[in-house]
Amino acid sequence: MDHSTHHSDTGHRHSAPAGGGHGHGHGGATWATAIRATLHCLTGCAIGEILGMVVGTALMWGNAPTMVLAIALAFVFGYSFTLFAVVRAGVSMRAAIKVALAADTVSIAVMELVDNGIIALVPGALDAHLSDGLFWYALLGGFAVAFVITTPVNKWMIGRGKGHAVVHAHH
Repeated sequence: MDHSTHHSDTGHRHSAPAGGGHGHGHGGATWATAIRATLHCLTGCAIGEILGMVVGTALMWGNAPTMVLAIALAFVFGYSFTLFAVVRAGVSMRAAIKVALAADTVSIAVMELVDNGIIALVPGALDAHLSDGLFWYALLGGFAVAFVITTPVNKWMIGRGKGHAVVHAHH
């Protein structure tokens, strides 16, 4: 195999133009890689969190149990997006679970902490219903702030071979 297009001696079998790679083996992660990793995580978190809020509301649960369900589902969906991608790349389920836990735990935790903190701080957002604009503005605003805060965290982790760098090793 010709390694001339790959500027790393890590043995990964993909080629990428300089600066456009996954951010490992190049002395640090690119912002593009960090943004992609954060959007990937955010998608799973958003699906899980919204589903949890819909279910909690449908079951007429209070704020606390609904938020617990929403956060739990955010982790489940966040991990599952990574899990399926890694399994599809040919990794065993057991190894894929370890990769997903390593790649996403910090990212999802930061995202959920920031997002739910924003929702809790917006007056009336916790008591807003799914049909209220305030609910969606607070939720989307929370996701936007979480994205801005989590992206540098992911960049830092990927640059040190942690987080989504682990996932990209299997692509």
